[in-house]
Amino acid sequence: MRLFTILFVVVIFMLPFAAAKEIILLDVAKPEPEMLLKTLNRQSAKLSVQDASVLVETETSGQWPGFNMGKRDWNLADCDYLIIEAANHGDQPITLHCRIDSPELDFKTMQGSYTNSVTVESGEIKQYKITLPPMIPPQFKDKFFGMRGAPGGAHISGTDTKSDFHKDAVVGLTLFLNRPNRETKWSIRKIVAVADEKSQQFNWSKRTPDDFFPMIDCFGQFKHADWRGKVHSEEELKKNITLEAEDLAKYPAPKNRNQYGGYTNTPKHTATGHFRVEKIDGVWWFVDPEGFVFWSHGTDCVIAGNGVTPITDREFYFDELPDKENPKFKYCYGKGSWAPHNYYEGRGTYTTFNFTQSNLIRKYGDDWQKIFAELTHQRLKSWGMNTIANWSDSKIYNLRKTPYSAAMGSGGKSIAGSGGYWGKFPDPFSKEFEDSVAKNAEKLAATTADDPWCLGYFVDNEISWGGERSLAIGAITSPPDQPAKIVFLNDLKTKYNNDIAKLNTVWGTNHTDWNEFLNSTDKPDETKAKEDLDVFHKRICEKYFKTIRDVLKRVAPNKLYFGCRFAWVHDTAIRVSAEYCDVISFNKYQRDLKGFKLPEGIDKPVIIGEFHFGALDRGMFHTGLVPTESQEKRAESYENYVRSALEHPQIIGTHWFQYGDQATTGRGDGENYQIGLLSVTDTPYPETIEAVRRIGYSLYEIRLKK
Repeated sequence: MRLFTILFVVVIFMLPFAAAKEIILLDVAKPEPEMLLKTLNRQSAKLSVQDASVLVETETSGQWPGFNMGKRDWNLADCDYLIIEAANHGDQPITLHCRIDSPELDFKTMQGSYTNSVTVESGEIKQYKITLPPMIPPQFKDKFFGMRGAPGGAHISGTDTKSDFHKDAVVGLTLFLNRPNRETKWSIRKIVAVADEKSQQFNWSKRTPDDFFPMIDCFGQFKHADWRGKVHSEEELKKNITLEAEDLAKYPAPKNRNQYGGYTNTPKHTATGHFRVEKIDGVWWFVDPEGFVFWSHGTDCVIAGNGVTPITDREFYFDELPDKENPKFKYCYGKGSWAPHNYYEGRGTYTTFNFTQSNLIRKYGDDWQKIFAELTHQRLKSWGMNTIANWSDSKIYNLRKTPYSAAMGSGGKSIAGSGGYWGKFPDPFSKEFEDSVAKNAEKLAATTADDPWCLGYFVDNEISWGGERSLAIGAITSPPDQPAKIVFLNDLKTKYNNDIAKLNTVWGTNHTDWNEFLNSTDKPDETKAKEDLDVFHKRICEKYFKTIRDVLKRVAPNKLYFGCRFAWVHDTAIRVSAEYCDVISFNKYQRDLKGFKLPEGIDKPVIIGEFHFGALDRGMFHTGLVPTESQEKRAESYENYVRSALEHPQIIGTHWFQYGDQATTGRGDGENYQIGLLSVTDTPYPETIEAVRRIGYSLYEIRLKK
């Protein structure tokens, strides 16, 4: 799952500038604007004052170009949102991020900060609204944990409230872009924090824990609110079967599609019996096994386990959990240990409960697995979707009624000196790496290599590439037995004719011999060692992609290699992936893809492995990475995002993350996002499904017209 340590994208829209309470954070129109510049700290950007605005000019070299406002002391406890007056002076949209810091900010994890973003279109200066999260009342400070969001949308950063974002003590504000791939020019006139008299946030500040808990009902829903689609009884849950059947009968499937979802209202191309890619009339496409153009419109995590949540230490959250020995629900209980972040990190094994599965049992009875699998294919076809994407249940996609992508990890030894949100980078020079890739690929290919319904393979997910030289530096700072470090050492020996003095001269080091170099874990001077670090960093990228490509093409020569689902990435990794991957994959959590482009000179098909939008108006506690203010806005955002992908000549598919909502109380790492096409009670979100259908039924007409 794409999870930002830095970026939590929020709802933005233009509005009249009027509110009950205002705290001015920045006003360039005030007297002596030039004095203002002295209080701002630029970040890889040029700052000036023009037309009562701070003009920011950035180049492509900066990682997070923009500016911060230095040390501040603001109490925004009563404020519900920011109003930012911004303008984009370029000809393409930009995503402008605004990070607000508490005194406890941890720059490694970014806990203690809250970052929002806004898409600023090209044109005149406009006002944008960015929602701020509510604060957790004191009596609940030690009650909410193991979740990213608490009731009402309050954000929980880590394992204790000290690391949370506290908007009553804001010490800094930063405005920046995230690794722009072009020069930009934008300006800020005013930033105001506002209290909303009509705030829709859940009012629970005066409740006591005793009358608030348990807060989750037997269906996994929040007890203290009501909303459209909430299930109140088993009878209501079962009644939804009939209501959905009527809807599916009304919309059986789009017209002019073959069994794979390819578009039959165009000429056929070469049919190979498998999915492939081809550039046709300047536009990239999948071509399906029968030779028809295909655009992948799908969803991740098609499983009955999206609503799994830890219950250890939180038993008081839940009302009416079934007895663990009840044979009907016995297998809804499980054990977990995966927790790379949040409360359960480092706490060992914990007990879980699967609300998705328990609701399917209540809804469909003993045959729930078969019914759920068959219904899923029917749903996707009716919704205008044609792909079961990453992390889905093989028992569902092996029914071979909907095309699917398969997934695997690389595995093996990691580069000890590397880092990353999900873990360290694999060492592609280690024997364990190649052995693990081969073992995993052969196991996957055994059931998919000759299956025409399989599009291809994603390998790994959101691995951390770091900066342009991070992997080479990671190798240098690893122990002496690190395979990548040993390879780097041998490369340097060859380049410097086995003379350590020559290396010392270039790197500014004082190693007495190569053995001392090998045993040192000191970080090199990046400026002096830049040339060598760049070369080896690229070599690591090449070894990683080539090893995987070679194995996949050996065991499944007819399947496409989709890469590693880039999240945090740099141009070197993208360029190398273009040499070895059939399709380049990105997880892109943003408003749309209008400004997306590959590095100059790269023309390859691209697939979006993850994106989503969420809202807080249906009982959930967190919107996910790209919030919207309502289900209607969520649906509108979905349609806009997929349309922007369809209009991009290189993008050949979008995969929504995910099929069903996460548990209201969060998975192992705390994610508890309203990001499903279905709620935890197996109830489709009607507004979102309507949007999925609108764009899904017109996929090919939109793309061919563009």
